[in-house]
Amino acid sequence: MTNRLTASIIAASLLASGAAFAQSTTVEGARGGAAAGGAVAGPVGQAVGGTVGAAVGLGLEIPNAVITSIVGAQAPSVTVRERIVVGEPLPASVELRTVPDHTEYRYAVVNDRRVIVEPRTRKIIKIID
Repeated sequence: MTNRLTASIIAASLLASGAAFAQSTTVEGARGGAAAGGAVAGPVGQAVGGTVGAAVGLGLEIPNAVITSIVGAQAPSVTVRERIVVGEPLPASVELRTVPDHTEYRYAVVNDRRVIVEPRTRKIIKIID
């Protein structure tokens, strides 16, 4: 029984990590993890889920230097029909640019909005308005 509870809490926390990824913050990761863990296993699940969600969110926070360098960069905007949503990949037709001094990120200007992208998957991890 304890193993099932633990497995349920871990599964719920992993589902919540998607929310943490989409928001890219420790606070949102903790909030999502706590909600998912609490729904599965009550107060204990809420505590475990919040801790796991916060850890996932912390690992995905984008340094301010990345955002600052993108805001000041000159890049042409590309128009696409697809919705620009955190967690969704950019179309292959959109050219990704390297973020100066932060090669683990890419960015693009799409529909006049700057987006930070995870280069391997092309998924949007932050939209800067």
